Amino acid sequence: MAAHIRRRLRKGATTTVVAAAAVAALAASQAPAATLAEGPAGGGDPKAAGEDTASTDGAATGNSPYYTDLPPLVTPNKPGSSSSLPAAGSAEAGIPATVLAAYKQAEQTVATTDPGCRLPWQLLAAIGKVESGHARGGRVDANGTASPPILGPALNGQGFALIKDTDGGAYDSDAVHDRAVGPMQFIPSTWASWGQDANGDGRKDPNNIHDAALAAGRYLCANDRDLAIAADLDRAVLSYNRSNEYLRTVRSWFSYYQRGTHEIPDGTGTLPTSPSTPSPSTSPSPLPGTGSGPSTTPSPKPSPDKPGGKPSPGPSKPGDGSTSPTPKPPTSKPTPAETFGSLENAGTGPLRATAGQTFDERVTVLARNALGAPLGKVPVTFTVTGNTGTVFAGGKKTVTVRTGSDGTATAPELRAGEKAGEFTVTAVAGTGRPRTLTYAATVTARQADAIARTDEKALVAAPGQKFADAVTVKATYQDAAAAGVTVTATMVKDPLGLFDNDKGPYFKDAAGKPLRTLTTLTTDAEGVLRLPEIFADDTEGTFRLRLTTEGGASVTIELTVRAPEETAPEETAPEETAPEATATPEA
Repeated sequence: MAAHIRRRLRKGATTTVVAAAAVAALAASQAPAATLAEGPAGGGDPKAAGEDTASTDGAATGNSPYYTDLPPLVTPNKPGSSSSLPAAGSAEAGIPATVLAAYKQAEQTVATTDPGCRLPWQLLAAIGKVESGHARGGRVDANGTASPPILGPALNGQGFALIKDTDGGAYDSDAVHDRAVGPMQFIPSTWASWGQDANGDGRKDPNNIHDAALAAGRYLCANDRDLAIAADLDRAVLSYNRSNEYLRTVRSWFSYYQRGTHEIPDGTGTLPTSPSTPSPSTSPSPLPGTGSGPSTTPSPKPSPDKPGGKPSPGPSKPGDGSTSPTPKPPTSKPTPAETFGSLENAGTGPLRATAGQTFDERVTVLARNALGAPLGKVPVTFTVTGNTGTVFAGGKKTVTVRTGSDGTATAPELRAGEKAGEFTVTAVAGTGRPRTLTYAATVTARQADAIARTDEKALVAAPGQKFADAVTVKATYQDAAAAGVTVTATMVKDPLGLFDNDKGPYFKDAAGKPLRTLTTLTTDAEGVLRLPEIFADDTEGTFRLRLTTEGGASVTIELTVRAPEETAPEETAPEETAPEATATPEA
């Protein structure tokens, strides 16, 4: 069945050769550089990627000619293989090295700025194949620029769309009508909106494959398309050229390249030989299952690219002789320069602060439009998530800020809460498929680099009694009072405080039971801490209390438990007895 379908497609492509010869002759007479004989026409309207309308001049190629050659009938032996792919006639399976590198670079660049688009490089390759035969078989210079430039025929309404000059001939050397330019065939008005400088040479050159491939990738991703969804991919391809035949041709090459391809040297690619016949009045009918085809108005004008010359449906255009009613103007939609494309970190550094302090760093994001340029007036919502108590200035955990003219939005200052730990700040922008950035942040406990007693009085208690004098210390940081610093108090055995003690002095818990470690102590506004009462058990001796702060400062204090000294009773001196008087006989 598949082979039968391919034979039908090839037969249809072959029937276009006779008509294509006339188109090639016309193109050769009008273009000063390489025209349809060497590369097809194409281009783009900046509105095309944003509006899936049916207007001829609303297509990225202006509905001008493209190559209709189909992939080889023989497919790779194994899906995903990357070598030994066959060639059949003019349908070369390989892709020139520089051109292939440009497609892959564009995929990687778009993946960083618009990951939700999921742009595959094989889609760029498929479009590059039908638009320019991979820039005429890889005939590009060392910088990836096609030489001579690739120009399509003048879009003068004679067999092609009527698009009057928009660039003064700057890109296409035609100051009367526009022409499609370069490997991906952008018309000048489109390039003015979508042009990119992918190779960093300071120029946006539609004839450079690197610049053109990235521009095509961004164009296909416009309108929040997800190219992994079939309907979005079909809309994207139809925005490039509004023809179901074009879509089928691109789809066939896309599927072929997805199964595998290989790199060939620049300049060795085989040029396609079957250009389509332009039919600017043709608009696509809905494809089964896509829902992407807009409604059309029948036109009596025959389409020369179909056997039998049957009329082709399509909207009437001013100046084509049609008597159909004038269509209503399309609803205005944002241009690519006004369409939100991506959200990026604008250089926000590490988010760290001490409890209760203000973060030095502020969260800053950058919004870009669909062209990759900074986009202003985009609402960005910043939200703090976590249990550290951190809030934005003003006490809010969620704030919304609009980007400025430089595309940046900066959240208000963050005020750290009192609880140490980690939290996150998220920045969200865009609707439909919002872009989200998440920043990790840390609150560290207040610190002190020194702690010492406020007096030197000896601390002594009798067994089973309470220490009469309280222990008071002061914490400092860089010689300034360290307020709100957490202090841990532990009764220890050794002078270094490495071993806890289970005897001697103790604190009391709420139930009055002995407790030898306290972890909920905090210095006051002056950095001072007065410890709770300390009690002694019945064990006598010298004990140690170690106080440690956040930041590593510590002090060890001696506590002595001893019984009071007994006072000896005073000895009473014997009373002196006066010697008895001895009577002296009278002489």
